[in-house]
Amino acid sequence: MKLSSVSLAIIAGVGLFTSVQAQQTVAISTNLEQKVIEWRRDLHQHPELSNREFRTAKVIAKHLKALGLEVQTGVAHTGVIGVLKGSKPGPTIALRADMDALPVVEQTDVPFKSTVLSEYRGKEVGVMHACGHDMHVAMLMGAAEQLVAMKQQLAGTVVFIFQPAEEGAPDDEEGGAELMLKQGLFKQHQPEAVFGIHVWSAGTVGHIGYREGPLMASSDQFEITVKGRQTHGSRPWGGVDPIVAAAQIISNSQTIISRQIDITKAPAVLSFGIVEGGVRNNIIPDQVYLEGTIRNFDMDNRAQIFKDLKTTAEMTAKATGAEAHVHINEGYPVTINDPALTSKMLPTIERVAGQDKVHVSELVTGAEDFSFFALEVPGLFVFLGVTPEGQDAAAAPSNHSPFFFADEKALKTGTELYVNWVVDYAKL
Repeated sequence: MKLSSVSLAIIAGVGLFTSVQAQQTVAISTNLEQKVIEWRRDLHQHPELSNREFRTAKVIAKHLKALGLEVQTGVAHTGVIGVLKGSKPGPTIALRADMDALPVVEQTDVPFKSTVLSEYRGKEVGVMHACGHDMHVAMLMGAAEQLVAMKQQLAGTVVFIFQPAEEGAPDDEEGGAELMLKQGLFKQHQPEAVFGIHVWSAGTVGHIGYREGPLMASSDQFEITVKGRQTHGSRPWGGVDPIVAAAQIISNSQTIISRQIDITKAPAVLSFGIVEGGVRNNIIPDQVYLEGTIRNFDMDNRAQIFKDLKTTAEMTAKATGAEAHVHINEGYPVTINDPALTSKMLPTIERVAGQDKVHVSELVTGAEDFSFFALEVPGLFVFLGVTPEGQDAAAAPSNHSPFFFADEKALKTGTELYVNWVVDYAKL
């Protein structure tokens, strides 16, 4: 493989990995940047839903094999793992990118917009990379190429994780980071640290948002079935009204956060999104179904909310003569950035992006299954702004919007951030 002139100059001039002073930054060449852009556009035109990323996986595996990496495919259905072993002993570092798209009909006017149709929950849907995972994959493919070009100076091992189903596996399927770990990913390749990037429409292109400790919320779904006894609406005393019981459960559950959880530790939200019950105005039904979500930033609080919700629902229903059956579907844990790792790598982030473009992020109530990786080993996850300069990022179409737009200038920053995390971690 031929090295770019930029790579040759860097390697010859500063002796990467072992002798570079902390202030040096590895930059990718214009040629590699263009490759990353082309990969991103190709992936954007061919989006695939969770656990169905077959073409995406082939594109990634072909690239990694061409680079000479050890490649494993079919991990957690469609995941791809690439392993680069440096020429010198050193730490093992994992870099992660997610691969899946969303059931969204793209409404942008970019020349490479998606027109793909697929099936989601039995319905034909449009498919779009409305969350930027195409950019994540392209940046990590670029980082792999850059690091391979520097293999002779590389100390340690890099594990490239291309993960499917971050947006959630289809019903009745497992997937994502949790399944990759369940299948032994970190037992086979035990990293000292894991790094991830997420493009973010709420940030200006090239800007980085980071935060020590909790960054993104846990995301859990709950279902409550309230069982009463059906009767005529004119004679409520002839049965047990699950609608009234359900209403009291909804109201009383709001006191879990406001009165039972120590919110000085971290904020939390408990919201109901579905209330279903009854078929006719003068019939009190047998049961009512409730469904909602829990978001919070503290794992102990999370467990306490689960316990309190069950108690509140069951006891409230019992007081009315009804029964409540609570089922909590545990989703993604809190995404926690290891404080020591974050502090250690902050100078790298500031060098790559520019100190004036690095900001402490607010807490985000969205969730990420990178959290599973970061519970196993120290993790660092950051947001990379993609809204063009001169536009109000706060007003930009959000991630998951059919109008989501990403300025491709961010690809260079993200690719270089992956590379320099590896470079600097090995030295520090």
